[in-house]
Amino acid sequence: MELYHVLNRGVDKRTIFMRSADYARFVHDMYEFNDSKPAKNASRSFDPSMSDFSMSDFANRSLERKRIVDIHGWCLMKNHYHLLVSERVEGGLTLFIRKLNVGYANYFNDAYKRSGALFQGRTKKIQIASDAHFLHMLHYIHLNPLDYVAGAKSWRAGGISDVRAARAQLQKYRWSSYLDYCGKKNFPSVITTDFMRSSLGDIERKTMEYFGKMDLPDMKHYVLE
Repeated sequence: MELYHVLNRGVDKRTIFMRSADYARFVHDMYEFNDSKPAKNASRSFDPSMSDFSMSDFANRSLERKRIVDIHGWCLMKNHYHLLVSERVEGGLTLFIRKLNVGYANYFNDAYKRSGALFQGRTKKIQIASDAHFLHMLHYIHLNPLDYVAGAKSWRAGGISDVRAARAQLQKYRWSSYLDYCGKKNFPSVITTDFMRSSLGDIERKTMEYFGKMDLPDMKHYVLE
């Protein structure tokens, strides 16, 4: 199995998630567009009030779906997103990214009465080619919300001065797969957790260990310039 770190951000570094409903829409799209069928009428199954929704709501839908990728981890930030993905079918990754970006951009442009490109060029798809990056990538993705914590903004360099605030941020930030890996059902229908759990063990405990020793490998290739 080949794993890819997939990331993109708003054109000119613009905010692409303006409100909770936008984050919810993108999560909805990760589920809706992970299907071999053409992307049609996705908006019909999305309610803008779903800022409080749980993806378990979708688990009860009777529609047959054929997933084209497995999403092993994800995190949405104000102006960009990170995904950890593997293909289930040949060409599935490219198809999924295209459907996801176009679908969300169409929603965003309609919601905010704008036109033109929303994302900054071609989405980066970086194969996880080394053991070091494999062991760290899921944690790296999950720790991104620490950018919003004053005492942990330098976490990439081991600079977490307020561990309590950093932990609290991860435990309350719902726009990532971290809570599902911690056993708190957030959006369980979006992700596949078995592979990373079998490879890394207790994800929550492993993530907390980073607060004691932030031993990240060189991640410059995994950061949006």
